[in-house]
Order: sequence, then C-alpha cells, then structure tokens
Amino acid sequence: MKSTAGYAGSHLPTNRSILWSTWKSRFLSGDGRVIDEQNGGISHSEGQGYGALLAQANGDRDAFDRIENWTRANLLVRQDHLMAWRWHTGRGVARHDWQNATDGDLFRAWALLRARRDSQWNVNGDDVANIVRDIASLCIQPDPREAIAPLLTPGAEARSYEQGILINPSYIMPRALRELGFVADQPSLIAAADHGEQVLSELAAIGPVPDWILVTRNGFATATESGRSSGYDALRVPLFLIWSDNFDHPGVARAAATFATAGIPGHVAVVTRPDGGLAAQSDQRGYLAIAGLATCAPLGVLRDDLNGQSYYPATLQLLSEVAARESRDCRT
Repeated sequence: MKSTAGYAGSHLPTNRSILWSTWKSRFLSGDGRVIDEQNGGISHSEGQGYGALLAQANGDRDAFDRIENWTRANLLVRQDHLMAWRWHTGRGVARHDWQNATDGDLFRAWALLRARRDSQWNVNGDDVANIVRDIASLCIQPDPREAIAPLLTPGAEARSYEQGILINPSYIMPRALRELGFVADQPSLIAAADHGEQVLSELAAIGPVPDWILVTRNGFATATESGRSSGYDALRVPLFLIWSDNFDHPGVARAAATFATAGIPGHVAVVTRPDGGLAAQSDQRGYLAIAGLATCAPLGVLRDDLNGQSYYPATLQLLSEVAARESRDCRT
C-alpha cells in the first residue's frame, strides 16, 4: 500500500542544492570528469550520463557544460555517436573499453534533450538525434520469444549467445526511452520501453529482478558468467519505474518487499540470491533513498548523507531525489 505522506517537506529545495554542491565537490573534477573513486578513480559513460542529467536537473549550466565537454573530448572515440564505456587516468580508453554501455548513452542523450527542451540551453538537437538513432540501430534486438518485441541490449557489441539475448534489466529506463523515441522519431525506443516494462513484470513475478538475465525462446535462463543474483545493478529498477510514473508496476512492489528482508534495523537488502535469500545489506543513504521511494516515504535527506558514501550510492541518492519531484506519484 502506497504511503500517502508523499515527499512533503520544505527542507527539500535547500537540501537539494546542498546535496548537489556536495556531490560536485566529491565526484566532479574541474574539467568535468565524474570520478568513481571506489573503482580506482576511473570514469565511465554511466557517470558522465548521470552527472549531466543531475546538472540539468539542478539548473547548473556550468557543470553540465564541463561534463559534456569532457565526455566529447575523451569518450567519443568510436565511429558511431555512442560513448566508450570506461576511461582510466594515464591511459584513457584502453583495449576493450571502447565498447559502449547502453545506459550511459541513454542518460547522456536524455540529459541533452532535457537541457535543450526544458532548460532552453544551447544544445544541438542533432546530437540527441544521432545518439538515439545509434541506440535504436545498434542496441536493440528482437525478443527471441516474440520477434516483433524489441529488447534493449547492454551495448552495441554485447556478447551474443546461441540460446538467447543477455540483458541488464536495470538499463530499462522507460521515461527516457519514450521521450527520446518521440522527439527523435524512433518508435523502436518507445516499443522497447513498453516491452521492457512487460519483461520487468515477468521477472518480478518469478522473484527479485536479477542484475542480468538471458532471454531465450523458451523463457528466462541464467547466463553462466553473470549468475542470477539481484544486486547493485537491479537497485535501479524501482527507481526508474517510479521516475516513469509507474509506481504500481510489479517490479516496484517486488523491490519494496526485497528491501525489507534486511535483518538489521535501518538497513535494506542490496544483494539477494536467486532463491530470494539475503546475501548483503546496507545502511548507505543512497540505497535507503530508493527503498523509501518504493513506498513514497519522505526522503529526509541531510548534507552529511553524501560524505560517507562512495560514487554509486551517493549518485543514486541524488537521482532518487530528482525522481521524487518529477514522478506524479511521489513528487512534492
């Protein structure tokens, strides 16, 4: 049952600016590189996409431009308009790191669209159209179970399997797919959003939505090298569904129930085994924010909440705040 408390509270606008300033001071370099310090100080397309989106959502044109300029200078090394997924200090994009990750490209395109459409910043509309066209042509494949149903794949060079297609369910961000598909006249992205929500419903009916799953002609199967646990990737599934005004989706209810299996007060389950058993729990505010969002509970964010967190939970906390104010179900 959804809480009727909503995200009311006059503290949000003030805390929002404090949180954004803290995030920038910790994870954004002067030249616009989003730094994942827990993973050796690398930067990746996900971080650049999330950073650009957060800059736009917080009305920070300077940060947005710095992030986008760094991305252009360092990650646009492919022959298409998609980003290399990883960059290392001292060696840049190395070896197989030139391959893209679809979620990073999706969020970068969405950030550019929002900057142009909602903030009226000087963004070239062709950049959005080019990224969306390449996502549509390179990162979507037919569902083996139903050829007319498109699946969003993890990347243009995603590994192919004789028995099916490997997907990351947390890459399905319906709102971004629909808005980009509409503005760029790419109906396959809209169809991928619709079918993606159906796939998430099917997975939630089985158990916690996994980080990775193989879609075969006969249904879902476990990919040998990725397993079937539900972990840090899958934490984003309820966040993106609620942000897409789909609070009543089975994936949100499943996530809320899974979060609540933590055995320590003030913690949420962050990794569960394929049988649903608890494997890891956390009291990081970014993960707690998503769990709160799944019940429309007040965020209650404080400045110190980011100071003890690494890039990933801190970023999820800020994304949850944006989702809370933009979702029809939970916004202030």
